[in-house]
Amino acid sequence: MMKGRDGGEKKHLFLSLCLAVLVLVVLVLYYGSFFGPQGQDANSALEFGGKIKRSIGWSNDGNEEVGKSEEPIISQEDGDYNLSPKSFPVCDDRHSELIPCLDRNLIYQTKLKLDLSLMEHYERHCPQPERCYNCLIPPPPGYKVPIKWPRSRDEVWQVNIPHTHLAHEKSDQNWMVVKGDKIVFPGGGTHFHYGADKYISHLANMLNFKNNILNNEGNIRTVFDVGCGVASFGGYLLSSDIIAMSLAPNDVHQNQIQFALERGIPAYLGVLGTKRLPYPSRSFEFAHCSRCRIDWLQRDGILLLELDRLLRPGGYFAYSSPEAYAQDEEDLRIWKEMSALVEQMCWKIAAKRNQTVIWVKPLTNDCYMKREPGTRPPLCRSDDDPDAVWGVPMEACITPYSEQIQRDGGSGLAPWPSRLITPPPRLADLGISKDMFEKDMEIWQQRVENYWSLFSAKIRPNTLRNLMDMNANMGSFAAALKDEPVWVMNVVPEDGPNTLKIIYDRGLIGTVHDWCEAFSTYPRTYDLLHAWTVFSDIQKKGCSAEDLLIEMDRILRPNGFVIVRDRRPVTEFIKKYLTAMHWESVAVVDAESNSDLEDREVILLIQKKMWLIDGSTKESA
Repeated sequence: MMKGRDGGEKKHLFLSLCLAVLVLVVLVLYYGSFFGPQGQDANSALEFGGKIKRSIGWSNDGNEEVGKSEEPIISQEDGDYNLSPKSFPVCDDRHSELIPCLDRNLIYQTKLKLDLSLMEHYERHCPQPERCYNCLIPPPPGYKVPIKWPRSRDEVWQVNIPHTHLAHEKSDQNWMVVKGDKIVFPGGGTHFHYGADKYISHLANMLNFKNNILNNEGNIRTVFDVGCGVASFGGYLLSSDIIAMSLAPNDVHQNQIQFALERGIPAYLGVLGTKRLPYPSRSFEFAHCSRCRIDWLQRDGILLLELDRLLRPGGYFAYSSPEAYAQDEEDLRIWKEMSALVEQMCWKIAAKRNQTVIWVKPLTNDCYMKREPGTRPPLCRSDDDPDAVWGVPMEACITPYSEQIQRDGGSGLAPWPSRLITPPPRLADLGISKDMFEKDMEIWQQRVENYWSLFSAKIRPNTLRNLMDMNANMGSFAAALKDEPVWVMNVVPEDGPNTLKIIYDRGLIGTVHDWCEAFSTYPRTYDLLHAWTVFSDIQKKGCSAEDLLIEMDRILRPNGFVIVRDRRPVTEFIKKYLTAMHWESVAVVDAESNSDLEDREVILLIQKKMWLIDGSTKESA
């Protein structure tokens, strides 16, 4: 009996210990590691993403593990439609500006070993699936509908981006000025205190362009502005039919890109660090750096060589910085070394005046071929793909031109605006014929017209400014909007055909991205998202459609629109989430009546409601 009782007690003790261990594991998963950073400031929305997923109420009570399934979440089986969220929790308002893959708290909590000197801490570091946030990001208190373009270029609501430190820090440079309930942008910059418009005319004058207009009769269309500040340079280029990709990191001037996008100016969060920028080779006619604080000489000039990869044949690099004109010992040393580097890269000085030097790239490979053997930097390997960019490390080598460029003596692109509809030479790289290109334009022109007729009174002439095509193919959705006062961020999937170079060759802009991850932008960035087969594509990769919906909500402005063009099971799945997302259906129609019934695409038009934590709504003046 004693032996039996002892055995029972031991069994009871063992079960108790197991239960205690289980509770401990749950607590660790719920609150994060006991050994992680402590305190409120160290918490990230990503940290409690797992908690939120478990807290969501689902109408399907039979699931043992809520929200988890081994089957694809989008399925044509009727049983899967029973899974429907009642609501999503709201993220802590401290996360109203969260960028999940550029979250400093995540880097701190996960103790990533990053080289700060190489800017790795400003590159993308995305959370693991179990750390993804599953809550809706609220606007800041008192948020207002953004001021409409073109007024927004010059002023925004202060309450929408409640950060005024740049106004004080850059007060002598006319970046921005606080005036009442608005932040005003006089158009100044570190090297153009008297206005970006005068500075742009000065650059054109330096190059002897007709009428001091930088677009050079349509031959300069795409510009890359690195270290762009609040993007006044890019904003003032738009009136000259030039579109700039304004790039800056989420650094000490952390809200500069947020201001740019709130103003309605194309911009992207990124850094010249260790990875190639997400743009194909030969994307830009003109690059610009005004006091961009970049060490161009580091690591054998690797950053300048990345810029070289992005510039087209005969492309320009305008560099406004003390090294270009100062006479102190350190600046003279940098200028001497930089001059030697660009000479080895076959760049030549096109113009040098006052505080600015403009270099120009060669039109062909001839100069590269004449260099002495062993000259550095070397040419890139013949098997290097200069258009492979997603997660690809930079290399300190010169990207030579293709046979077509060598033969044509340049890129062979038509001037803007003819460039938009002229088949570019690089279509041949993808096996796309002229007829296929023109048919694609025709199809998307009809589709966009159909979209706008479906939106009817919902969209007025100034309703939209910042648009994103989440699966842009050759950019024909954006091309169909050429006469509208909008710009489009054309996104090409990282694992699909590399059509982004066609998009740039048409005089449009965009980036490569993986929609299994968060996009590199602030919340409340875009007025309209166009998702053509995006959900079907990520399902094939085993990624979460629910996570994509939450990400789309993050980057969509209140009162913004979503166009989903996908299979019927996808649109039926999304419709189940509308209430939980604070979205409402505007229209649902079959896309093309002549397509196969099973694969027929359906168009679902959605509008995001304006909601604030205090329940109030605001309208712009």
